[in-house]
Formats: sequence, structure tokens, C-alpha cells
Amino acid sequence: MQTIQSRLSNFPVSFFSSVMGMTGFSIAIAKAESVYGLDPRVSLALSVISVLLFMFLSGIYMLKLIKHEQAVIKELYHPVKLNFFPTISISLILLSICMLHNNRPFAEVLWLLGTSFHLGFTLFVMSAWINHDFFDIKHMNPAWFIPIVGNILVPIAGVPLGYSDISWFFFSIGVVFWPILLTIIFYRIIFHPALPEKLVPTFFILIAPPAVGFISYLQLNGELDNFARILYFTALFFTLLVFTQLRRFFKLKFFLSWWAYSFPMAAISIASLVMYQKTQNILFSGIGIVLLTILTLFISMLIIKTSNAIMDKQICVQEP
Repeated sequence: MQTIQSRLSNFPVSFFSSVMGMTGFSIAIAKAESVYGLDPRVSLALSVISVLLFMFLSGIYMLKLIKHEQAVIKELYHPVKLNFFPTISISLILLSICMLHNNRPFAEVLWLLGTSFHLGFTLFVMSAWINHDFFDIKHMNPAWFIPIVGNILVPIAGVPLGYSDISWFFFSIGVVFWPILLTIIFYRIIFHPALPEKLVPTFFILIAPPAVGFISYLQLNGELDNFARILYFTALFFTLLVFTQLRRFFKLKFFLSWWAYSFPMAAISIASLVMYQKTQNILFSGIGIVLLTILTLFISMLIIKTSNAIMDKQICVQEP
């Protein structure tokens, strides 16, 4: 019993990044089904799995909050773990996108909950950044994008649901603070010691803001203009940049942070398929298919490695 309680107290909030990966995968498959006229049952099944996964993880984390409140508070005020709390609200927003064409009323409830929670998380995190007495440049890493990326996601379901002005509000937050954080992150990467091994996979998060921004901007603006192209090609460049580091990534010991590979890969896969829809340029179709194939392999690998780590009790343990 003590072992179970100990593992519960060490259950990390970063586990919700797996929901982001699974929902992103579901949305990417749904986009491929739409573009190529495939059977939509695969994406529907993945959406249901994503909902069940979110419910399961939420149940465990609620139990942790009840049984080990101080452990949750400790995470909430940790300079790195703090940025993973918005993965909860982002998961709700992504689930609303998954459900948009299958159950619109349910999607709207998820969207309203997700956006409300995410605004609260964004304000809390940014307030912590402003009023801190414990942050140092060594704490900075691409996971700091997570609160911002969530804001950029809002219009993807928000615009179809009829919340245009609210969507512009959240998009504006993300598009203003993304380049600010990007500048600080590159300063930290270039002029300070390398990131700890367990945070190295978060480099993939660099792909997400411009890729998601491209998709959201098209929802808001409706046209493939020059700014949309800048967002897409920036995301594509970051994809190429992190791919040059793949050999280094796969030499690392498995951590839950490996799930950082999944959602950004889903975002650039979807963005490429959207570019193909808008331009009918077969090049973007090819890029989208290749990236979606890589994403499928990533997700399969992450599920296997996470399952093995759980069985071997390498997850939910006290950090040194």
C-alpha cells in the first residue's frame, strides 16, 4: 500500500502531454481522411481513446490532489513542472477539435471548459513569471511555450463554434508572446549550458507555435496570405532543424518528455495537409504523408516505451 501511495504522490502532471499527442494524432488522421476521402472510423476510434485516456489521467491526478495536496502544490510552484499544468486545458481544447464533427454539443462544452481553464492557467503562469523569486535562466526550455501554444489553439474549434472574437483574443496572446519566448529560449540555448537530458526532447515543441498558428490563422482569416505562408514555412524549417538532432534524441534514456515529439509532429503534419488543400501543390501532399507516417511511428514507439516504463516502475518515482 505504501508503494502505491508513493507512486501516486509522484504521478507527474506532464503525463497529460500523452493526451496532447494522442489527440493530435487523431486530428491528423482525421485531416488525412478528409483530404484523401478515407474511412473516418479510424480517427473516431482514436478520438474515443483520447477521451478515455484524459478521463483516466484526470481521475488519477484528482486522487493525487485529494491524497497528496502538497505534492501537487510543489509541482505547481516548480520552475519547470509549472509549465506542464496547461497541458490539462490544452487537452480539453484538442478533444473539442476531435469531437467537432462527431458531437458538436459535446465539443462546445469541452471547448468552453478548456478555454476557461487555459485562461486561468495562462494568467497564473505569467503571474508566476512576473512575481517570482526562484526562476533562473537554466530553468528556461521549450516547455515554456506550452501555456502560449494553448492560446493559439483556441480558434481551431472556436471559429466553427461561432466564437470569433474570443478566438481572436486567445490567438493575439499567443502570437505576441511566442516570439518573445523564442528569443529567450535561443539565448539560453546558445549562451548557457546544455539542457538536462530529460528536457532535450522538448526541442520538438519549437515546431508547434508556428504550425498551430498557421492552422488557427487560416480559421480566423480564411485566406492563404503571406503571413500564413511565413508561419507554415517557419514551422517547416523548425521541423528540419530538430530532425538534424534525431540521432542525439534517440540516444537518450526514455522520459515522459519524449511525448514532446508527438503533438508538434501532428501539428506540422496537419499544417502540410492544409497547405495541400489550399494550393493543390503535390509537394505539400508528399510532405504531409511523410510526416504523418513518421508521426504514426513515433506514437507507436511512445506507447510501447511508456507501457514498458510503467511495467518496470520507472515512472511515478521520486526524482533525485
